[in-house]
Amino acid sequence: MAKPQIQIFENLGALSREAARRFAEAAAEGASGNRDFSCALSGGSTPRRMFELLSDPEFRIPWERVQLFQVDERTVPPDAPASNYRMIREALLSKVPIPSANFHRIAAEKDDRDAAAREYAAELGRVLHPAPGEWPRLDLVFLGMGGDGHTASLFPQSRALAERKLWVCCNYSPRLGKYRLTLTYPVLNAAAQIIFLVSGDDKAETLRQVLEGPPAVYPAQGIKPANGRLSWFVDRQAARLLSQAARSDV
Repeated sequence: MAKPQIQIFENLGALSREAARRFAEAAAEGASGNRDFSCALSGGSTPRRMFELLSDPEFRIPWERVQLFQVDERTVPPDAPASNYRMIREALLSKVPIPSANFHRIAAEKDDRDAAAREYAAELGRVLHPAPGEWPRLDLVFLGMGGDGHTASLFPQSRALAERKLWVCCNYSPRLGKYRLTLTYPVLNAAAQIIFLVSGDDKAETLRQVLEGPPAVYPAQGIKPANGRLSWFVDRQAARLLSQAARSDV
């Protein structure tokens, strides 16, 4: 695995614009190869501005050739305020001409959560066509990081951290006392490109520990693309405790 690229931006707006540019660049590259471009999106507050920017005509995204997936989802109905899908729909899907069939939603509201995970894994296979015995390979994955160092819905001390067979699993957060459906480490680490988006002063100490502290302490440290590119886009507040050696200010 190549060394992660760490870029520090003045604020969330600048970070979001570069993330949108990277999405557009990757989508154009995929479409130029006469194939669909695949990307998995995270929920939370940090990526919302990037999603909103993607509707700007300046990015010239070939939406008909874009396949969007979810990194994870809360076990709530799709119209619930806490739904990641709802946020993505409001910030992005309702504003761009992407075919409805090109967004692949995790049906995490189903009573049988394990069945919902299997169905989403089948959807990944149907769209991405991995070779037998191989992991599905997404072109791009956007991840966030919580104050506890979790990413996707891979929480500290949760069962999914040890999952090495399933593509998608139902995971319980001991701290939250709630279930979520999430892509697993093997699927995330099979991606061609992964970008963490981290913003805010409250993430500074965790970010320092994840990037400069002992390994294998926080779930976010388990993101290590096997054959891909890893980038961290962080704003100045989140980066305030990083050493000078780690910084690459933009």
